[in-house]
Amino acid sequence: MAEQKESSVLFSLKELMNLEQERIAQEAANQQRQARDARERREAEERAARESEERRAREAEEARRAEEQRAREEAARIEAIKQAELERSKAEQEHRAHLAAVAAQREHEAQLTRIRQQSSARKVKIGAGVAITVLALAIAGLGYKYQQDQKSAAAAMAKAALERKALEEENQRIAEESKRLQQQIADAEKERQEIERSLQLAKNETERQALLAQQRQNQAQLRKLDSESAANRRRSAERKPPKPCNCDPNDPMCSCL
Repeated sequence: MAEQKESSVLFSLKELMNLEQERIAQEAANQQRQARDARERREAEERAARESEERRAREAEEARRAEEQRAREEAARIEAIKQAELERSKAEQEHRAHLAAVAAQREHEAQLTRIRQQSSARKVKIGAGVAITVLALAIAGLGYKYQQDQKSAAAAMAKAALERKALEEENQRIAEESKRLQQQIADAEKERQEIERSLQLAKNETERQALLAQQRQNQAQLRKLDSESAANRRRSAERKPPKPCNCDPNDPMCSCL
């Protein structure tokens, strides 16, 4: 009878030990699972931080390039103003030269008058013929120059109109592409948020691994879309249409001709 009691006690102790070992093993498994979950959350947070930093770096680079583009445009504008000033100065010089020529012509006519008064009729006629010939040649030269300026101005305006139209069409295409990319980015971002919510609610490891694969694909897609969007913005910044030319083709002071 005593042996049976002792055997029963040993059996109970073994059962208790087995239960305790199972409890310890279960706690160890839980701790490992919690550590693994914590590590995966930490890695996800680190990846998100890296991606955020990369995005900030890209935005800073795009801002720097945009600033450089603005600086180049400002330099081009200043250069255009300088060129317009030079053209205006040239036109003023030509105007002064024309006035001087007119004054010289009048002086010449005055001299001819004095010659008529002091010389014979024959000498007066010869001088007048020479003066008329010179004046006719000058008028013919000015007329030819005016025609050439008209043709050059019309050609320049037609070329500027074609270039402006091509740039406007290209900018329209870039704007549509930018709109499409922004919609894709918004969809991808929405998908990322849904994947993160699903990861928090994953019921088993198989489902979790599938969601992690989707998350990697989503991150790759977001990076690709960000890169395409940045390239599209650079193209848009480099293709600003010129200001329309509203000058009169007959105006020699027009800066866009």
